[in-house]
Amino acid sequence: MKDTTTTAEPAGAVRRSTRDLTKAAVSGWLGTAMEFMDFQLYSLAAAIVFNKIFFPDVSPAIGLIAAMATYGVGYVARLAGAVYFGRMGDRLGRKKVLTITILLMGASTTLIGVLPTYATIGIMAPVLLVVLRLAQGFGAGAEIAGATVMLAEYAPARRRGLVSSLVSLGTNSGTLAASGLWAVLLAVLSEEQLLSWGWRLPFLLSFGLLLFAVWLRRNLKESPVFEERPDVVDGVAMSRREVESAVTEGTGGDTGLLEAGLKQRKGRAFFLALGLRFGQAGNSGLIQTFLVGYIATELAAERSVPTDAIVYGSLLGFLTVPAIGLLGDRFGRRRTYLALTSLTAVAAFPLMMLITSGSTPALMAGMILGLNIGVLGLFALESVTMAELFGSRTRFTQLALAKEIGGVLATAIGPVLAASLTAATGSWWPIAAMLVVYSLITLVSALLSPETRGRDLVRLEDAV
Repeated sequence: MKDTTTTAEPAGAVRRSTRDLTKAAVSGWLGTAMEFMDFQLYSLAAAIVFNKIFFPDVSPAIGLIAAMATYGVGYVARLAGAVYFGRMGDRLGRKKVLTITILLMGASTTLIGVLPTYATIGIMAPVLLVVLRLAQGFGAGAEIAGATVMLAEYAPARRRGLVSSLVSLGTNSGTLAASGLWAVLLAVLSEEQLLSWGWRLPFLLSFGLLLFAVWLRRNLKESPVFEERPDVVDGVAMSRREVESAVTEGTGGDTGLLEAGLKQRKGRAFFLALGLRFGQAGNSGLIQTFLVGYIATELAAERSVPTDAIVYGSLLGFLTVPAIGLLGDRFGRRRTYLALTSLTAVAAFPLMMLITSGSTPALMAGMILGLNIGVLGLFALESVTMAELFGSRTRFTQLALAKEIGGVLATAIGPVLAASLTAATGSWWPIAAMLVVYSLITLVSALLSPETRGRDLVRLEDAV
């Protein structure tokens, strides 16, 4: 496979100071942390209290299903947000979109905390809850993609993997913050206090974080890559017709770069990125979602055991994620991908043997290792590789869609399929087999991908 690595800085490059890069890094991390905190706050609330305060006139089981359904509609809105904001980001700039998405997410989360309950306004309470959930998902659909693009386009080429991996740390931060808030509430409040006013606190407390995040992004400079793009004039990208006209007439910037953007083959980079995303998202759905319930129900372990393992694994991820980013910078994206996916596939059955051994320490060790190797490690590498695969003209849109489509397919299908297969076989081996298959999908995608480390991100065309 042809190596497309290049580390030479193009002439006339727009420069950013270390302070600008720091702001971009904090902004990317904070936005992703808010996204995952918002969704974790909601998912925990849906499981603990929403069935009682928004759907009280039905059976507990139906109430829980209804509460979880309102959680699920957010994923539908994410796809729409990926398309809408992705196109806006490619045409009008990354900064504008990232300010809008974080405001939309944060405002929706805060407003959930002031919603009247079913006892106050009846059926309008769950209706308003669904509306806010849709708005939250609409903004989140482009948040992590936008933060990934912004950081990759800000970072110096030789440290792009490390800097871009900081987006992945936001997932740990947000999940841990939301889980910690709910753990405190459950520990100090009675059920009556929790149902009457306590459940509102996590949502209302997020408002302070929202104000800081919006201030930070409003003071963030635009991506230097967006400003350097030859098809951007006065802060707005030219339409295809305008680009064709500029190439024909030989006007308006580097016509060679413009022409290359027009002639590129479309689609291959997207499907490669989808394959890279599929393995990480599939492994995540199995390890972070399905296994938690499987261990409690089928292995008769305390529910706190797998959830504690996820917490400890997430904490270890603060070391794993930047380490993988550094390895990608040192050895290249393809080599690191091949090593990680091969290791996950080879370790899948031994890890499941640990998890099902009957020993609590072995179970937790298996969960922690699986989370860091097969989920967080791949996530850190995915952030930079997908950004480098796409050309600057459609990078935001394609990256957002690849992340959301891959995530929905893998995380929606995986746990259901795993539940069906384990029920049919009465064994754990289908879980390990699915981890192997998901990892092999990403391994094959990495094999078919070019080496993108150090690629000039100003180029309009995809890497393949």
